[in-house]
Amino acid sequence: MLGPISSPIILAAALLDAVIGDPPIVWRRVPHPVVWVGRMIALTEARLNRGGSARRRVLGLLALALWLAVGIGSSLGLLAIVPEGAAVALTLLGGAVLLAQKSLADHVLAVARGLEVSLADGRQAVSMIVGRDPEVLDAAAVARAAIESAAENFSDGFVAPLFWFALLGLPGIVGYKIINTADSMVGHRTARYAAFGWASARLDDFVNLLPARLAGAAITGAAFFLRHDGRQALRAMVRDAGHHRSPNAGWPEAAMAGALGLALAGPRRYGAEIVEDGWMNDGGRAAATASDIRAAVRLMRGAAVVTVLLAAGLQALV
Repeated sequence: MLGPISSPIILAAALLDAVIGDPPIVWRRVPHPVVWVGRMIALTEARLNRGGSARRRVLGLLALALWLAVGIGSSLGLLAIVPEGAAVALTLLGGAVLLAQKSLADHVLAVARGLEVSLADGRQAVSMIVGRDPEVLDAAAVARAAIESAAENFSDGFVAPLFWFALLGLPGIVGYKIINTADSMVGHRTARYAAFGWASARLDDFVNLLPARLAGAAITGAAFFLRHDGRQALRAMVRDAGHHRSPNAGWPEAAMAGALGLALAGPRRYGAEIVEDGWMNDGGRAAATASDIRAAVRLMRGAAVVTVLLAAGLQALV
């Protein structure tokens, strides 16, 4: 199935993801598709990421084209050789597997449960979802990190893949996950990856451009329905999203911050590097707690419902 996906498939894929997610009993036996993508990227990068900056940039672009050709080509080939009914089932299953709303919620809630036991447990749990050094974070910073991760990954782990799935079917969501995984692995501004991962980082920015803004809008809409501060979510998003170092992450983070009355982002430490970033909802409360993490997950789930209903409604109209 290539092209826009029907509303029932969108609803069914999102429901499967929300209810089942990524069951460990399955992925302990069979590697998750994203794991296979990661292995392909790592193997290629190890062989090609050599030489001067100009050479690395060209090889990084060619590598990205190769990864997309393999992933999208495989999905198109599978859809072409199976019967129509099997193609529908494959598309539905692929969409459900490559959405990540439940797994994200589970990881973020683990931080809340950890903090409710001890700071050490909270730090251990948050180290699974953020790249910063957890040992320098106090309890409030651990909570903020978890909420920031929830907001940002709601966009690139759920809204964006759902957007490309609804628009282009299984090849669309496969292509998006390859781009996003490549960015997370090689799209860093370090001596090793700055040139080789340049194309991956820029393409990831592009494919998330509209979904990130839709994610912020969905969080804002859910805030009104769930009796959070929807007006402040909208104000913070419009005012502060552009101050984020990422061209996209600021939209859902600012909306989340405004809805919960928190100040998110700001200066952060990644290893020895201090990243100077703007505050999302500047002037909000910095003393986040485990209760705020739970509120953020409830808001994220509400925003997921808003997103799915909007996508299915638009597809039904089309």
